[in-house]
Amino acid sequence: MKVLNNKNFKAATKRGVVLLDFWAPWCGPCKIIAPTLNEIADSQTDFMVAKVNVDHNQQLAQKFKVRNIPTMLILKDGKEAGRIVGVKTKRTIMKEVDAVMAG
Repeated sequence: MKVLNNKNFKAATKRGVVLLDFWAPWCGPCKIIAPTLNEIADSQTDFMVAKVNVDHNQQLAQKFKVRNIPTMLILKDGKEAGRIVGVKTKRTIMKEVDAVMAG
């Protein structure tokens, strides 16, 4: 899973679909969803899975109005195309990503 920050974010998300996890090391629900996101990242070649530590990248969290974590954004060609807040199943996450990829 790719780690994004204020410096590499724009270049990494410019093209294609990105499932982006906003998280923090102290966040319990973030720890719960992490294995699911790792599983998705390991099995995907159609889109990138990345994460942003909100403690170290507050500008990105503010830019996307992330109020709660975990928040997963689905970006398409650099623009927000979907948002998932909280712990969700792999099936729910993939359904959202598939809808963005199809649209």
